[in-house]
Amino acid sequence: MNHPWNHSCSGVILSGGLNTRMGGRNKAFLSVGGRRILDRLYNTFHGLFEDVLLVTNDPLQYLSWDLAIVSDLFSVRSSLTGIHAGLFHASTFHSFIAACDTPFLKRGLIEVLLEELEPKWDVIIPVTKEGVQPLCAIYSKRCIKPIEHQLKTRDPKILKFFHKVKVKEVPEARLKAADPYLVSFFNINTPEDLAASERLPT
Repeated sequence: MNHPWNHSCSGVILSGGLNTRMGGRNKAFLSVGGRRILDRLYNTFHGLFEDVLLVTNDPLQYLSWDLAIVSDLFSVRSSLTGIHAGLFHASTFHSFIAACDTPFLKRGLIEVLLEELEPKWDVIIPVTKEGVQPLCAIYSKRCIKPIEHQLKTRDPKILKFFHKVKVKEVPEARLKAADPYLVSFFNINTPEDLAASERLPT
């Protein structure tokens, strides 16, 4: 694939969580602007990555999509467990990780992160005034061992292992060039979020 960046990358969508605040509804299948969130993400990922993986513990729901379906290796229910599974199964050294509840993820914002891709970086992460955005970031396979150590101690905090790896932060000003309203980071956790999503400037 002829990308402007020098190194290949996989795309990973995390479709996990108990969805308790959505009454148990699968957030990947929620419709925003007349399109399911997973369809939106799939279209955004298409053509950007060497391969696209979906991490889920309920694979039969996703057979109609043309992507690789993989499952968690650890039993701890957490986003960190999903990140681990995505990195473990990805064909490339780096993977871009996104959550399945972010309907407005911009292709241009992903490309801003991909422009920072170098072998030396283990985490390439957006930073906004709200803080770091670990579920819209690039990780390397060097993160696998420190993540495994954490999961074995049942500590699911994503940022906890960052001090053990090389992290590149991408500042808000650069992100806004691709996504002026930073809607890429808007995620849907509640029915109120779903209603608000129809009013957001995108």
